[in-house]
Amino acid sequence: MNLEELFNQYKEQSIEGRYLTLDHIKPLLDKLNTNNEVKVIGKSVLGEPIYSYQFGTGKTRIYLWSQMHGNESTTTKALFDFINVLNSKSDFAAKMLNTFTFYAIPILNPDGARLYTRENANKIDLNRDSQNLTQPESNVLREVFEAFKPDFCFNLHDQRTIFGAGDTGKPATVSFLAPSYNEEREINENRQKAINLIAGINDELQKYIPGQVGRFDDSFNINCIGDTFQFLGVPTILFEAGHYPNDYDREITRKYIFFSLISSFKLISENDLVVNRNSDYLNISQNKVVFYDFMYKNIKINYDGIEIITNFVAQYKEELIENKIHFNAYIVEAGELENYFGHYEYDGRGAVYSDDYSNIPKMNQKADFYLNKNIKFVNGLIKS
Repeated sequence: MNLEELFNQYKEQSIEGRYLTLDHIKPLLDKLNTNNEVKVIGKSVLGEPIYSYQFGTGKTRIYLWSQMHGNESTTTKALFDFINVLNSKSDFAAKMLNTFTFYAIPILNPDGARLYTRENANKIDLNRDSQNLTQPESNVLREVFEAFKPDFCFNLHDQRTIFGAGDTGKPATVSFLAPSYNEEREINENRQKAINLIAGINDELQKYIPGQVGRFDDSFNINCIGDTFQFLGVPTILFEAGHYPNDYDREITRKYIFFSLISSFKLISENDLVVNRNSDYLNISQNKVVFYDFMYKNIKINYDGIEIITNFVAQYKEELIENKIHFNAYIVEAGELENYFGHYEYDGRGAVYSDDYSNIPKMNQKADFYLNKNIKFVNGLIKS
């Protein structure tokens, strides 16, 4: 199976970029709802519908949800790409639909999606509400879990650009976790299934993004939904869509999430889950906070008459303005910054820093500045 060709053929062209709301996916859901497969299963804090889409007739039951955090849309895009494959009437689609019953919630947090926030409208992180169940969205997710009785859960997220694959200097483009089910982080039969599945997905991804797959920290937190579902006895896999170089819209990362979904169900359907792949799983580099969006090295800065050569870094803030995400770069730190990397790096070779403010790179200041008075940077990048 050629995953590149499959993605290019079935990528859902009507959705793209980082800002994805119910307005964007409702036409897709309407098109899919040929026989009452799409249902409204609840309402958000602000009264927005929460939709589900159930498809397939197979014995193995798969529960997937995306945009639990409203500003994490990459996996939603990949989910619709995958759904297009399953509606393609191909031999592969027929096999998948005969093997699995899928239950998908494409946007669990529609208020957060519209506001482009991690939290819901009550400013609650739904991924910390799995025990108290204080929010309507959390209750919808849990009620479906109890009624649908899944064999696997797929918890689909995005992660920030700050994460690298260990200390390799490569971004964690896709990361995974088989959540713990207890404080001791023990491995039982259900967690083992999740571990084996991640190891198999990683085998496939290494062909395309070698060294760019990460493993999330497995500290146990029963308030997190993945840990709760693992604790309740269902193999649960956390997907984290991360950064690929120059892909801030995450259209390339979207492809690798799609590859991961296809690979997952191929592995499960072929029963190709080796008994114990713990060492392969643990050999995946652990996610580590080692990246900034911009790093400027060897810059001469005048601090009250004392000139030093140092480094400073800037980070994008994703700001929703008139229904469009704007990436605005702000300075966040200066210093040696040893063992850190930049997705964009510039070596000033002793060039003198100046700006239109105080001629010192200050925290939370827009990354607009000059080097040697003649190289102008606007929003972090050289102004051509």
